Amino acid sequence: MNAPDKIQPHDTYLADTHQPTNLGSELVDYDMYRQDAALVEAVHREGAAWADATLGEFGRLTGSAGYLELGTLANKHQPELDTHDRFGNRIDLVKFHPSYHQLMRSAIEHGLHSSPWTDPKPGAHVARAAHFYLQTQAEAGHGCPVTMTFASVPALQTTPSLADAWIPKITARHYDPRNVPDAQKQGLTIGMAMTEKQGGSDVRANTTRAWPVGAATGPGAAYELVGHKYFVSAPMCDAFLVLAQTPSGLSCFLLPRWRPDGTKNPLQVLRLKRKMGNASNASSETELRGALAWMVGEEGRGVRTIIEMVAMTRFDCMIGSTAGQRMAASLALHHCTRRSVFGRVLNEQPLMQNVLADLALEHEGSLALTMRIARAMDHRSDPHEDALVRLVTAVGKYWICKRTPQHAYEAMECIGGSGVMEDSPFPRLYREAPVNAIWEGSGNVQCLDVLRAMQKSPAVVGVFFDELAKARGGDKRLDDAIAALKNEFADLSDLEYRARHVVDQMARTIQAALLVQHAPPMVADAFCASRLGGAGDRQFGTLPRGVDCAGIVARATPVAA
Repeated sequence: MNAPDKIQPHDTYLADTHQPTNLGSELVDYDMYRQDAALVEAVHREGAAWADATLGEFGRLTGSAGYLELGTLANKHQPELDTHDRFGNRIDLVKFHPSYHQLMRSAIEHGLHSSPWTDPKPGAHVARAAHFYLQTQAEAGHGCPVTMTFASVPALQTTPSLADAWIPKITARHYDPRNVPDAQKQGLTIGMAMTEKQGGSDVRANTTRAWPVGAATGPGAAYELVGHKYFVSAPMCDAFLVLAQTPSGLSCFLLPRWRPDGTKNPLQVLRLKRKMGNASNASSETELRGALAWMVGEEGRGVRTIIEMVAMTRFDCMIGSTAGQRMAASLALHHCTRRSVFGRVLNEQPLMQNVLADLALEHEGSLALTMRIARAMDHRSDPHEDALVRLVTAVGKYWICKRTPQHAYEAMECIGGSGVMEDSPFPRLYREAPVNAIWEGSGNVQCLDVLRAMQKSPAVVGVFFDELAKARGGDKRLDDAIAALKNEFADLSDLEYRARHVVDQMARTIQAALLVQHAPPMVADAFCASRLGGAGDRQFGTLPRGVDCAGIVARATPVAA
């Protein structure tokens, strides 16, 4: 066959098989704050309306394409450890991608590590929680050193000599990632070194020892620590709160990365942990080889000294998991406004509406509880609010963090096969989802802490039911759930065995009570109908008849530019 004399115009495009249609799009360049109705309402309701304009500006930043790309890059280019320089000097240096430092700088400059301490006005914790929630949607890993720095302040305040020397730089809005002595920096970050191989959550089993350097002992005195720490998160922090044994028992210490004379403190990083998630954040295994540290709080009372720090870090786990739920739901909701299947847009199809509305309800319950505890933190001088912090932080940390992995998976399934691809945000969200459930005390630890809080101060149970009573009469299903929960507490036999069941009920009931009081009726009704009285083994997308799924989906759906 002879070749054609002339190539026809359409032959030039034989490689183009079709014009793609019905495609999704990135959720970028949107106002992450204004388009989260539940968040805006909570900020105003819980006492931080004064921060509305600042949060709006921050929400536009965190929802921008460039900012979200920083999160992608920080996880793609993971931290690397250099134990020695090329001349053989010990440096214990962890190197991060510039995107990680940009996120850290932004978080610090916006006061996510310190604002309630430097400006402790009403609503300060609420405003800070809202900022941290928005920041975490962009990237979760760098939140670890931000959280630990924030949470270190109450512990250090137990020892005035250390507080005076360290807190001004800890709370400064200046990020300096250099590996240099703290005296050369304007701003400092603080980490934690608690866990050891033989104990895990049982820190009383720690074997790291502390010996006084001179004659002085007790709060503020210098010690040298020898031992092994199995998890040291964010090893490039400037100092760490560490637990170690003294003759009087487990004690708390502040251990700097550099000694006051400018020499390197022998906190030696053995390796970085290869984690499933939280990839942008370096977690390490370290050895203390006579590392200088100063005692924080009373000797032998290390757990008591550190408990307020733990309460803060657990609260940030609530914020982080709630943020993960919001980002997962936002991505699923956005996709389902763009994608058609069987001739209909996904978010208009009844079964998909059921799933999307259910994902949105889970997030609304998580956010309502998280922001309520933020308000309680703003009013710790009130016995009712203080009791809520002590009891319900553990309840919320357990429930919200435990629900997030299934939530992330279900949202990912809404995307379909594209959601499983590594160039999608969902693999990162899914790998991140279990982290907060395990860190700062796993599920069993949280449930046991709820029981300990009740045993230590039985009055907190009454405070909890007083909080629920604020919603009495708002929904019969809620009233019935409160009565059932009271019956659980009426029988204290084998309570430890039943702890997860009881804490499950506590979490769902207080979430329902908050939504009945404050959320739109369609949200409160759907939450009570689907979350109260069940066995707890339901799937997302099983909302009962009569729920206004379309209204809930419309309320929760963000709109990209």
